[in-house]
Amino acid sequence: MPERDPGPSVKDDELYEKLRDEGNSKEKSARIANAAANESRSSVGEKGGTSGSYEDWTVDELRNRAKELDLTGYSDLNKDELIAALRNH
Repeated sequence: MPERDPGPSVKDDELYEKLRDEGNSKEKSARIANAAANESRSSVGEKGGTSGSYEDWTVDELRNRAKELDLTGYSDLNKDELIAALRNH
């Protein structure tokens, strides 16, 4: 698998890639990786809350999240397509 280039704004490429491989969105992965680079990985990890996997969400909840993120074209997507769109925005 070719390595993804998160761009110059991501300060911890290794952590970013690990988070993306776990299924986190680009935005969330970059935010966590940058926070870890500014502080420390352990202190950032202690802050985290819990959130269910997108697979546990209903289609309505996924559509609401897509709306919050200003995604477009999500209204006709099925659950798997919504999850992919949210993870790749």
